Amino acid sequence: MGCGTPRACASLGLLKSQPKVPLLLTMIFFFTYFFYCLTGHCEPLPAPLYLRQQPGELRLRPQTGKEFLLPVIKGLPGSSRLPISGTQFPEPISPGDGNSRQEEEEDSTSSMSVSNNFGSKKFPQAVIIGVKKGGTRALLEFLRIHPDVRAVGAEPHFFDRFYDRGFEWYRNLMPRTLDGQITMEKTPSYFVTKEAPQRIYNMSKDTKLIAVVRNPVTRAISDYTQTLTKNPAIPSFQDLVFKNISIGLIDTSWSAIRIGIYSKHLENWLQYFPLSKFLFVSGERLVSDPSGEMDRVQNFLGLKSVITDKHFYFNETKGFPCLKKPEGSSRPRCLGKSKGRTHPKISDDVVQRLQEFYRPFNMKFYQMTGQDFGWD
Repeated sequence: MGCGTPRACASLGLLKSQPKVPLLLTMIFFFTYFFYCLTGHCEPLPAPLYLRQQPGELRLRPQTGKEFLLPVIKGLPGSSRLPISGTQFPEPISPGDGNSRQEEEEDSTSSMSVSNNFGSKKFPQAVIIGVKKGGTRALLEFLRIHPDVRAVGAEPHFFDRFYDRGFEWYRNLMPRTLDGQITMEKTPSYFVTKEAPQRIYNMSKDTKLIAVVRNPVTRAISDYTQTLTKNPAIPSFQDLVFKNISIGLIDTSWSAIRIGIYSKHLENWLQYFPLSKFLFVSGERLVSDPSGEMDRVQNFLGLKSVITDKHFYFNETKGFPCLKKPEGSSRPRCLGKSKGRTHPKISDDVVQRLQEFYRPFNMKFYQMTGQDFGWD
């Protein structure tokens, strides 16, 4: 069929060619962009900051690739999760293969801290090194009231049992801290571990060391009571104390006795740390005057005196102080059922012989520390 007139034919040709123009322009654009990128001027698109995982839930993904569950802000549309200033964030949620901790260690082997947007993992600036059954758990729980103290709950036992796992493994056990906060841990067996002083010194010669000490006779009985609870078939306290009861020879190979020779263990520590790096907390005064002892501890750590007598009340049943219930809690915080056990009856003769055994060691310990703990 003809187009009729020359003008009509020209119009028809123009209409047929119009769809090719956008295609041609598009091809020119892509070829231009392609050659531009070959010169290295293109940048990859950034990864999305927020990833919606479930309805009403967001996870923040920093450049490290790890995700953080963000707290809910009630009252906002859609119950969105946004970062709040001062919020304590949980540990990173691993993306899947379980190697996130190893990757974090490899990325920071030459650094003293592993940083992210919400704090960093640091080696502890202060360590509660002892002594077993002296009151170390009470001290740690009291310290955790302080907003500038972050502490590991479980005993790491790094410097006595797991030293071969390396410092990066140890540091990754620590909680994340912000500027101005102190990282702490407690493992009472460090005090009697020969290698512990040098190992802690290798971590940092500026580490502050806290030892909670208690009358070594009472401490030994408490130690025995704990073992008896776990193993009721063990020999009597008297049988374990003496190598030869007829001549009163004390068995210092028994750990319950050996731990209480504080002066001997302290000599080992003083080979690496000056006395100024130590604070010796009285286990007895931690019970009778917790706020007074905690004031000494806070001063030693360079902390503001936040923990005071308003935080404590004396539990008559357990026989030691408990923390008053925090705001919003239905009950006060006391140490677990394993604390405050009733001690078995020990004869006065055995107690007197132990007091005589420990007396010269106690006197030397008083002299070394410049403190009279009043055990004699």
